Amino acid sequence: MVKNAFIWKELTLTTKNKVGLLAHIAKIIADHGINIEGIVGYSMDGEANIMIVAENITEAKETLSQSGFSVKESEVLVVDLRNKSGALKSLAAKISEHNIDIKYIYGTVTLEEGISRLVLATSANEKALVILKENR
Repeated sequence: MVKNAFIWKELTLTTKNKVGLLAHIAKIIADHGINIEGIVGYSMDGEANIMIVAENITEAKETLSQSGFSVKESEVLVVDLRNKSGALKSLAAKISEHNIDIKYIYGTVTLEEGISRLVLATSANEKALVILKENR
C-alpha cells in the first residue's frame, strides 16, 4: 500500500487569527516561487496554527520569518499511499504494532492517479519509516 515514504521538515506558524491570514501566507510563499505540498490549519481561541510542508522548506522558513512570522521547524514522516479502501488502516496498524504513537496526521491532494500523500508526526519517525519501507 505504501508507494514511498521519507522524513521531511514541516513548518508550524502560530499567530493571531484574522480574516485573510491564509491568503497572506500563501501569497508570501507563492511570490517566492515555493510550492506548498501539504498544509493544515486551525484556529482555537483566536490563535491560528498552520502547518506547512513545502518543496523548499529552508527558503519557505526564511521567507516567512522575514515576513514577521514566528516559525518552528520540526521533522515529519511523509508517506505516498495507494488511494484505496483499507490503506490507512494498514498503515496505522503497522505503526501501532510497534508501539509508535501517531501524534497527528493530515492528507494532501492526489499526487498522481491513485496515490495520495499523508504527513504524519509520530513518536518515532525514523523507526516508523523503516517499518513502512519494510512492509511495502
